[in-house]
Amino acid sequence: MGPPLPDRVVPVSRRTSSRTARRARSVPDGDIDPKAPCPCGSGRRYKSCHGAGDVPVARPFEGLPGECDWVAMRELVPSATAPLALQDSDREVTLATLLPLALPAIVRADGRVLLGLQVHARSGDVSRDLAHVLEQALEAEPGTMVSTTGLPGPGPRLQDLVDTDSAVEPTVHPDFGFWLEGSTSDDPEVSASMERANAAVVPTVRLPVRVGAAYWCHIGDKAHLRWVVPYEEDALLDALARLGAAGTLALGEDTRYAGSFRAHGLLVPVWDLPVEAPADRWEEPAAEFAGRLADALTATGPLTSAERRARDGLRGRQLTLR
Repeated sequence: MGPPLPDRVVPVSRRTSSRTARRARSVPDGDIDPKAPCPCGSGRRYKSCHGAGDVPVARPFEGLPGECDWVAMRELVPSATAPLALQDSDREVTLATLLPLALPAIVRADGRVLLGLQVHARSGDVSRDLAHVLEQALEAEPGTMVSTTGLPGPGPRLQDLVDTDSAVEPTVHPDFGFWLEGSTSDDPEVSASMERANAAVVPTVRLPVRVGAAYWCHIGDKAHLRWVVPYEEDALLDALARLGAAGTLALGEDTRYAGSFRAHGLLVPVWDLPVEAPADRWEEPAAEFAGRLADALTATGPLTSAERRARDGLRGRQLTLR
């Protein structure tokens, strides 16, 4: 957790513009200007950090090792788990994409904690929401199904609680059988919830890529590779444009770059793949593409006219996550 917030706003200098002065005067005594740097030292404005409230934090998992897998588990992967190491506790905590009845957390009878990622955000900062639930779970009695209501108050974010030396390593599951591991409960509501969730599972495989988090999935009569990468959007679009103009944007024969979508501040490129090819068929093409992308990201010259046209085309191929 960052240092305590100051007791009052720093007085406005006489040299401050009238517009800035008006904004400062509109901040109640004892509060912080939302556009001022956050006192925690993150480098972000207060409104986008510890003062987020209803102001969305565009990249809530930034600073967490394995940020791309956090995003994927939150938005892309149906069923997966990952051990989570905490800073000041050896308590056993497991991240889970989804929990029965869409619960935010469960404390097993033996004290193990399951923290669900695919829950509705209650504030503008998903990281603060999840940290609030985690704190509740750590304080709850064994055998508790943790439920939370209302907005979380000021407090730590995941970045303040998680061991930042340990990246998450997701294990993808074919169903939600992990809900019942180590449990003797035969709650009919849980069973019905698991039956519904299992029926909706999309076959998904995590590919062993060097950068980011790449997931093959089979949806209906189509197969895709959805790759969460940690690069800033403008730099990534420039690199993809260079590859597109060079004709090296695809992953191989019968593949097509379909477009991209945004998830928690990161751009997620998507490729259409032949449905008959298994997931492991794409490990080598993905590794080769990662090398091409890394080279394109190091290019510093201006885009050529062909590359600019390719970039304009990429901007027009924004997808909707389904």
